[in-house]
Amino acid sequence: MNIVLIGYRGAGKSTVATLLASDLRMQKVSLDEEIARNTGKRIPEIVADQGWERFRDLESEVVEAYGKKDGWVIDAGGGVVLREKNVQNLRRNGTLVWLTAPPSVLIERIREDTERPALKHGKTFLEEVEEVLEERKPLYRSAADWTIDVSDLSPAEVSRRIQVMLREKDLLV
Repeated sequence: MNIVLIGYRGAGKSTVATLLASDLRMQKVSLDEEIARNTGKRIPEIVADQGWERFRDLESEVVEAYGKKDGWVIDAGGGVVLREKNVQNLRRNGTLVWLTAPPSVLIERIREDTERPALKHGKTFLEEVEEVLEERKPLYRSAADWTIDVSDLSPAEVSRRIQVMLREKDLLV
C-alpha cells in the first residue's frame, strides 16, 4: 500500500511525506522532484520551455510508474488531480490524503517559492491561489480518501493523524 499526499502547494506535503515515511519505515518520493530528476530540468524550466501540458504529460508518466509500486509515501504535485487517470493510477495501490488549508495560510507558506511558475497570468498572487483552489477543490475532494486541515497543525501532528487513521482502518499493522 502507498500513502499519497495531495493538495495545493504550501499544504506541507513534502515535509509530512518525509516524516511519515521515516515513522513508518517506508520509501518516500516527491513526484515533482522525480520529474526534475528524470528531465534534468527544474519545473519552471520545463514549463517555460515546453508548457504546462508537457509538464502534465511528464507528471502522468511518473504517476503511472509509482501507482504500480508498493510501500511508498508519495508527495504528489498540487495539480496531479487535474487528470482523472492520475487519480486512478494513484488509487490503484494507494490511500489518498488531502492536506488542505485556507488561501491565507497557503500564501504565507509559499510566498517565497520560486520553484513553481504562475498558473494564472495577469492575476495577483492572492487571486491566483484563490482561483486555482476553487477550481481544484472538487477534484481534491473526490480523489481523497481522507482530508486533514493542516492550518493549525505541525507536520509531525499531521503525520501522527495519518498514522492514527491508517490504524483505525486496519491499513497499518
